[in-house]
Amino acid sequence: MHTKTALSMKKIKWGILGCGKIAGKFASDLRLLEDTELLAVASRDQQNVEKFGAEYGARFIYTSYEALINNDEVDVIYVATPHGLHYDHVMQCLRGGKAVLCEKAFALNLQQAGAMISLAKSKRVFLMEALWSKFIPSFRKMKALIEENRLGDIQNVLINFGFIPQPPIAQRIFDPALGGGTLLDIGIYNVFYALSVLGKPDHIEAHITRASTGVDEQCAVLFRYNNGVMAQLFSSYTSHLPTEANISGTKGRIRLTHRFYTPEALLELYTGRMDSRQVIEVPATQGWGYHYEASHVNDCLRKGLTESPVMTHADSLLLMETLDNIRHKSGIVYPADQVIEQADNH
Repeated sequence: MHTKTALSMKKIKWGILGCGKIAGKFASDLRLLEDTELLAVASRDQQNVEKFGAEYGARFIYTSYEALINNDEVDVIYVATPHGLHYDHVMQCLRGGKAVLCEKAFALNLQQAGAMISLAKSKRVFLMEALWSKFIPSFRKMKALIEENRLGDIQNVLINFGFIPQPPIAQRIFDPALGGGTLLDIGIYNVFYALSVLGKPDHIEAHITRASTGVDEQCAVLFRYNNGVMAQLFSSYTSHLPTEANISGTKGRIRLTHRFYTPEALLELYTGRMDSRQVIEVPATQGWGYHYEASHVNDCLRKGLTESPVMTHADSLLLMETLDNIRHKSGIVYPADQVIEQADNH
């Protein structure tokens, strides 16, 4: 393990575990950060990892995750495999003493997430869920406008996210063993934004359209709060939706336009009689926008932190608990849940 002093004096050296599409965007964005180096990449697909490593300039290219974890020069590992594999891969990294940034969804259920965080705490190793949206300018500005009371008392949140997966369709999309379905893939953004604005709901209702594999191809969620506030969240693989977020209060409304969870969405403020559209300026983003969370992790490591003060362990546990609750209400079951039930029965 590296000391705080040692890390503050040198480049933060990253490893990437899993070389898929999001990993490529993340690797590309690391180039935007000074004092940061993509040192090593690992994938069990040799052709894929060699191509990935060459494209993004990694010094070490591995076909073994163990080899990546055992590289003493690596300060932190970004786990970018499908979310059904996060638990095993993160636990492996933590046991090896490596700091981890784990792509969302953090795990398949609350028990997995709790075990990951417990191990990180016992090892005194940094662990954070990579919910990149929390660090992008539009999200931060949205939160600031709400805190400035520009919307008055929030009354409702309406969010939808939908697209039709195009061939070749990745196995993770519909495979229950990999946490398939819309909820953990795209619906998680809807849930995350609603929790960020309104906090933990007092009541949850949820219904799904079931795919042939048993996971959700559409998911409708209603959060109800005892003060009368509601959030309506909808995710779908059966149609292309506007994929936008509306947060409305007694004084105004915020609309995050298409692909609301990314830096490219416009942030619009409507006040008065709701016909006064004002586009709120936010800093332009270079690259894809993953460098914001990576820069934050760098700062945490340089300060010797084992937990982010922005995306806390409690944040990840609440998000996972809420996703579990939605699955329970709507009947979405993964094989990983049954493993937990069997363990509890022994």
